[in-house]
Amino acid sequence: MFYYVDGTVSVLQQGLAVIDCSGVGYACHASQNTIGKLKTGEKARLLTWLNVREGVFELYGFIDEEEKSCFLMLTSVNGVGPKAALSILSVAPPDRLALSIITGDEKMLMQAPGIGKKIAQRIVLELRDKMSKEQLETASAASPVAAAAVSGGVNHTQEAVAALMVLGYTQAEALHAMEGLDAASMEADEIIRQCLKKLVKS
Repeated sequence: MFYYVDGTVSVLQQGLAVIDCSGVGYACHASQNTIGKLKTGEKARLLTWLNVREGVFELYGFIDEEEKSCFLMLTSVNGVGPKAALSILSVAPPDRLALSIITGDEKMLMQAPGIGKKIAQRIVLELRDKMSKEQLETASAASPVAAAAVSGGVNHTQEAVAALMVLGYTQAEALHAMEGLDAASMEADEIIRQCLKKLVKS
């Protein structure tokens, strides 16, 4: 129903951003990742997702495509609702979330309020399995980066490539974004952040 809202930020609260669009305020549930990038009185565009349940309409807002994609991936996991997904994204933005899934770091997910060990394990297992089935089928046999990442024991560059694939980028796009980076001396999360900057601009 709503693809995005574009207007002026009128209210910022814990987990909520209100965007004034020509005099109409749209209340968007949002992660702290998104809220931290907004300023009251300034223009902003949030991608949105509408949740309809028992006559209640809830609008969720996201700062970029990567965050929205991660939100939808999280809510596809049995037992993870929209509020839980936002809670996770508040402590693990897209780059860290993708890396947590690839490396099996359930403790990162458990830092989110309301996320226990069982749910964290389920998220890692289901999303890593989904990534291995849907993304690895397209990986080049001559460059088994993502396959190695799923099986474990990979270097930071391989982890970063696999994490970018979780976020929806192809292996070729991820490798192209790494060109010019001194990846050998960088941690995986920093490689991902630098690559995302390039990919968003392209």
